[in-house]
Amino acid sequence: MEKVSILHLITAAKNASPFDVNMAYDAGFDKIMPYSNISLSEVAGLTQDAIFSRSPSGIKREALFIGGRDIDLAMDMLDAAKKAMFPPFQVSAFADPSGAFTTAAAMVAKVEFHLKKHFQTTLADKKVAVFGATGPVGGCVAVIAANLGAKVVLVAHRSIDDVRIKADSYNQRYGSEIGYADGSNDTLKQSVLNNVDVVLCAVAAGVRVMSVTQIAQSKTLKIIADVNAVAPTSAEGVDVMADGVAITATNVIGIGALAIGNLKYSTQHNLLKQMLAAEKPCYLEFMAAFEMARSLTQARA
Repeated sequence: MEKVSILHLITAAKNASPFDVNMAYDAGFDKIMPYSNISLSEVAGLTQDAIFSRSPSGIKREALFIGGRDIDLAMDMLDAAKKAMFPPFQVSAFADPSGAFTTAAAMVAKVEFHLKKHFQTTLADKKVAVFGATGPVGGCVAVIAANLGAKVVLVAHRSIDDVRIKADSYNQRYGSEIGYADGSNDTLKQSVLNNVDVVLCAVAAGVRVMSVTQIAQSKTLKIIADVNAVAPTSAEGVDVMADGVAITATNVIGIGALAIGNLKYSTQHNLLKQMLAAEKPCYLEFMAAFEMARSLTQARA
């Protein structure tokens, strides 16, 4: 009976994500059990209920998946789950709230790949601007890029106070040095574009934040990656299928939503399979997702 593989899907949201459920089945889990509206204080109890109901050999076919929408809460839940376990009662756990960790990982891995391919350089010391920085994907790409040595700024297209609070929070939690900038009008936005190497767009679907004219005016800009697949795209000229294609009338390389999405799908699929195959428990978050996305990108090159 313990040969059946079970994924316990924990989320603070009202409902578990059908996307994550489908991904888990496709990765090979036999059963998926969702737990919704879960608070941080409940994670330890759920984890121990899961690990104590099987033998040490049986829990090798068991894992936790942490969803939701808040990247900090997901990391806290992952930490709480780890602290609730002890040898030999340990299972693998994977946090990916709203797919933000795997989407951000794929986005940064694509940028890293095309920086090397087209410009023979890395993200280290590159100036990176993040639009849509208050959302889960925007926050996560900022932290990953900063971890790789980039000089990251979160760009406000409404309230600069919101991005300042986010930057301060990420810096305190993750030991990064993320800055912030005002991009609330075209003049301020152009100033940002004129002083960065890379733009990462993670704004809400169907919201355009920059035009081809603005992009073309920048003398420093090398790459724009945009996760928005809903027309209009966030960055004009970045086709959703673009995977290292120059934006029309510019020298800037574009990376579109479907190119990022395909890598995101493969990254999540492989991390779920990794938990199934692991002899020892693994604990997976945004940097583990990035390492997987990076290896998949290099393997396909």
